[in-house]
Amino acid sequence: MPRAGLNAATIAAAGAALADEIGFTELTMGRLAERVGVRTPSLYKHIAGQAELNRQIAALTLTEAADTLGTATQGRAGRDALTAAARAMRDFVLAHPSRYAATIGITPTGPDDPIAVAERRGLGPFEAVLRGYDIAPQEIPHALRALRSVFHGFATLQAANGFQLPADIDESFEWLIDFVDRGLRSASIPGSTDHR
Repeated sequence: MPRAGLNAATIAAAGAALADEIGFTELTMGRLAERVGVRTPSLYKHIAGQAELNRQIAALTLTEAADTLGTATQGRAGRDALTAAARAMRDFVLAHPSRYAATIGITPTGPDDPIAVAERRGLGPFEAVLRGYDIAPQEIPHALRALRSVFHGFATLQAANGFQLPADIDESFEWLIDFVDRGLRSASIPGSTDHR
């Protein structure tokens, strides 16, 4: 990459790609500088340091994941949307486990922080999924946390080779989708229309 083409966005993208290759914990400013063909001090003209690089990668990754989920759930409802969102999240994490690691434990500095913006954007597809289940408005925050937790948890455990039981992982994932679908249907407002 030519030096003139460097900016915070291109550095973050290069850092995310390098993290996917070598692992997030192995990503350093020095290794990234080598990858983009500059000396390390040149990166500091665009990014303040490792912590900012990690935050930029997290914001980029959350935005990519949100777009992936949005595309997958577009035009779908109920169980169909739930399945599409779950599979899209799992596929994204398994394809990019190292860049996704940048998003874990990162705290937005305020509502305008790019991380906070990307997190809200990522909740949109899950909110769309929940509209197909007629969840009571006061229950939506809990349901959003539950959806994110179960599918994020499954994907990150699988990416880290955390499943050691002999049962087929894909079958377990489909079982989880069925389980969540049943739970959401049972939590629907009594008398509401089932949009499956």
